[in-house]
Amino acid sequence: MDYSLLKDVLIIFAVSIFVIFIFNKFRIPSILGFLLTGILIGPNGFQLISAVHDVEVLAEIGVILLLFTIGIEFSLENMIKIGKSILVGGSVQVTLTIAIITLIAYQIGNPLNESVFIGFLIALSSTAIVLKLIQEKGEIYSAHGRTSLAILIFQDIIIVPLILITPMLAGQGTGESGSYLWILAKFIGITAIVIIGAKYLVPTILYQITKTQNRELFLLSIIVIAFAVAFLTYSIGLSLALGAFLAGLMVSESKYSQHALGSIVPFLDVFTSFFFVSIGMLMDINFFLNNPVRILLFTTLVLSVKTFLASFATFILGFPLRTSIIVGFTLSQVGEFSFILSKIGINSGILSEENYQLFLNVFQFCFFIYYQIINGLLILLL
Repeated sequence: MDYSLLKDVLIIFAVSIFVIFIFNKFRIPSILGFLLTGILIGPNGFQLISAVHDVEVLAEIGVILLLFTIGIEFSLENMIKIGKSILVGGSVQVTLTIAIITLIAYQIGNPLNESVFIGFLIALSSTAIVLKLIQEKGEIYSAHGRTSLAILIFQDIIIVPLILITPMLAGQGTGESGSYLWILAKFIGITAIVIIGAKYLVPTILYQITKTQNRELFLLSIIVIAFAVAFLTYSIGLSLALGAFLAGLMVSESKYSQHALGSIVPFLDVFTSFFFVSIGMLMDINFFLNNPVRILLFTTLVLSVKTFLASFATFILGFPLRTSIIVGFTLSQVGEFSFILSKIGINSGILSEENYQLFLNVFQFCFFIYYQIINGLLILLL
């Protein structure tokens, strides 16, 4: 029997304990410790991990659980309240970011189609990072928390059209007639399922499960709901994260939502740690050592452009300047779903290997600056 995954999990936890213990002495956030752990043990570090793909699967579970808990804490009623922010704020932020980044990338010598694709990558923010911070600070119901969440929801939805457009940019065609109408139809169908499930199906199921007074049965039922809806959205071309969030919304409408949240939280921190470690494993130290000034320059550019455009999108929604600036800082980093898109870009030949490594390094340093500097600014603003 192959125990390579067990060995890799042991290595991840052991190195994480050491790194986070040191980071804690200097009051550095644990997430940066997980990122450094990934760098050290990954294929571009000391190559201590052999089952990299299996670790990525565990990371996906962490993202699913995180979005599921956020959905439980929100609710369908709150979703309806921020509908305008999702459609208007999200579309403005994504469209303007793609346009500005495309122009910059094209001006510095990249082909037009690759420049547009780079705009796609930069337009997305990190759902996992932002929602984790908002959740830890208890700001999910604040004006900036709701607006940030609304724009992130739009980004999670728009990732699907961006994936479909990528082969077109590479000159390969979409390969599917009527893709966009079909996506819209699927999304409407999923929304209907969520509404029906939230109002009738899930509360009834949880009521019957709770009557048994069996904790294990209740926990398994909650996990099945989370993963079933996430897999359903994934199987029809939408993101796992969106499905997990919708599953949380379904549970949030029942009177057992807080019980469900308490059951999931112990697993949340364990699996989200795999997510941050998996990101760290992607970084190529040699590329950074050869291009430090270039990476830092582009990191500063990305953070500045995204902060300004997210602030602008929030401001035109009618929020005060202070709230707009907080949302801008909150959404300034690059998202985990950009990795999915970047791999498609590499496979389709639209993204060069050099720009791919530049993107990965910029992503890492966006996280570092986000936690060390921007998060401090957010604390002052709040």
